[in-house]
Amino acid sequence: MKQTYRDINSEVNLLNDEGKLQLGRDHEAARQYFLEWVNPHTVFFHSLKEKADYLVENNLWDRTAVETFPFEQFKALFQRAYDKKFRFQSFMGAFKFYSQYALKDEDGEHYYERYEDRVVMCAIDLSGGDYDLARDLVDCIIGGYFQPATPTFLNAGRARGGERVSCFLLRVEDNMESIGKAITSSLQLSKRGGGVGLNLTNLREQGAPIQDVPNVSSGVIPVMKILEDSFSYANQLGQRQGAGAVYLNAHHPDIMRFLDTKRENADEKMRIKTLSLGVVIPDVTFELAKRNADMYLFSPYDVEKVEGKPFADLSVTEHYNEWVDDDRIRKSKVNARQFFQTLSELQFESGYPYCLFEDTANADHTMSHAGRVQQSNLCSEILQLQTPSEYAEDGSYTKIGADISCNLGSLNIKRMLDLDNAAFGDVVDTAVKALTNVSLTTSMDSVPSVKAGNERSRAIGLGQMNLHGALAHHGIEYGSDEALHLLDTYMAKVTYHAMLASMQLAQTHGEHAYFDGSEYATGEWYKRKIAPWFDKQPNLTILGELTAPTEEEWHSLQLEIYKHGMANAYLQAIPPTGSISYINHSTASIHPIVAPIEIRKEGKLGRVYYPAPHLTEDNIHLFKDAYQIGANKLIDTYAVATYWVDQGSSCTLFFPDTATTRDIDRARIYAWRNGIKTIYYVRIKQKALDGTGVQTAADYCEACQL
Repeated sequence: MKQTYRDINSEVNLLNDEGKLQLGRDHEAARQYFLEWVNPHTVFFHSLKEKADYLVENNLWDRTAVETFPFEQFKALFQRAYDKKFRFQSFMGAFKFYSQYALKDEDGEHYYERYEDRVVMCAIDLSGGDYDLARDLVDCIIGGYFQPATPTFLNAGRARGGERVSCFLLRVEDNMESIGKAITSSLQLSKRGGGVGLNLTNLREQGAPIQDVPNVSSGVIPVMKILEDSFSYANQLGQRQGAGAVYLNAHHPDIMRFLDTKRENADEKMRIKTLSLGVVIPDVTFELAKRNADMYLFSPYDVEKVEGKPFADLSVTEHYNEWVDDDRIRKSKVNARQFFQTLSELQFESGYPYCLFEDTANADHTMSHAGRVQQSNLCSEILQLQTPSEYAEDGSYTKIGADISCNLGSLNIKRMLDLDNAAFGDVVDTAVKALTNVSLTTSMDSVPSVKAGNERSRAIGLGQMNLHGALAHHGIEYGSDEALHLLDTYMAKVTYHAMLASMQLAQTHGEHAYFDGSEYATGEWYKRKIAPWFDKQPNLTILGELTAPTEEEWHSLQLEIYKHGMANAYLQAIPPTGSISYINHSTASIHPIVAPIEIRKEGKLGRVYYPAPHLTEDNIHLFKDAYQIGANKLIDTYAVATYWVDQGSSCTLFFPDTATTRDIDRARIYAWRNGIKTIYYVRIKQKALDGTGVQTAADYCEACQL
């Protein structure tokens, strides 16, 4: 009986007669998947013209995208893509693409697109009408050097697609108009795709007065329940479920109730099942815990009355002592160590909450003159300024503030290390231009504060993936001094070329609205980052002939930025990269693998076996999983990258099944002391799945599907 692709893939995890893994069976499974499933279910067209006409007429491909270039150029892009002879390197990569990204008929049984088609439509969409850029994007994406994030890769060039933006962040003010607007905006954003983060820190606590009537406020939890229902209701044509995260400052009086919503035994009236939670933690909280002191929780309602500014716009660390002494501000207290113990218990149980180290993020914020970092997003890597909106009694805007959207895409570190210095710079330049075009051509009219924030900042998030795969391929152990040096110099080179590209874009599109007064304009960034780095980093060699920029090159760039400005307020963020890692044949983000052969449950398909990219019998010793490598080496790695990233990183911490809450406490402190800005999930290794002894992978941000 002939083996199916499922049968072949299942043999990847079995040893052959020589006692070795059958890694080659994964390639065979991918080929069989095409023969058995993809090819018979792909709609055939006699020509590209016939295909384009059909998909446009049936409202599947966007007519504007198809007609961006003359047909001969349009056709040449497809020919260029198909000439690359692309082949998926794993069954999982092929399956992910055809199950999640390829354009299908309404029944979902037949495919209108191959991988090459999706690449070309994405390249055209992100080109902004620049044919040379479209051509370069085809080469970069199909060559595996750069991969746009899921919302972009999925929706670009489609007639009925959602937005190409990955992440949205909304601040909520302490009034019913703002709360109502936040709920409506969340529905609108979820309808169009993309995860939404909301900051609830400014909302008055349970029992606070409303219009001077005491003890009537319900606090933040009812708002959380409404938001959870809203995200469950809204989805993008049934393709991607809405998903949200809410952030609350550790010194908000509702913080312990906020955390209790994730307890397994929480009352159903307050339990939060699908909404993600994040806690904003100031430095003073750690200092109080170190002294085993109580931490005061301050009424946001009173703080705003006294200070004339919302709670989230103020530093708790800077104001802590004066607020403690101010009788006008109502306060309660909990033991600081007990707060952190509760945090660790919940992270042990559920992986939540995310942590944002507020003062660390703001100390490294290049746009601090224009506003504070107050929250993060669904994947904890977006860190940008926000400003408040103001509303009339009918809910209309009297002042439109700035909320956040961010366009993501990631570089494949392994492929980037294959390039020479010139080609490396060209790929970064292409990626920055493409992501900027998403910002320039996106207009979130349904959420004016997000539209305004995008127009003012033109923020992008150029990310990274495949670090572990790249290191192992080159015989380097993850977390070693050699690995940290490679990542450090590599990130310096990415940062240099990203800033260079943004400076050049500013000559065409003008500088972003926050440039004057920024650390790039004043020179403070160079003083903080470049001079100290060269003092401790004498070796600029990345790998082989690839080198980091010299001091002279940085100085020259600094002068050009003084002259022309920068087009983007934010340039880099490191997302978790789940699905796009599979189709790009990359290890996820910059964290270690979760298993040399990952086992995932994929709906009706059941178990799928996925060998780590670049894994061979010769280098398997370099593919220790994240649980074996340990939190400290992972944090060391993220700290090196964080030095160069102007936003944040989705830093997930992994612990063995022997871990205790004390281990989580220690890792959190180690991360904070080493300049990590956010902690994403906490993952405890499970001993078994369904009693079989099979290990499972860590969850990814499937809402963003990055």
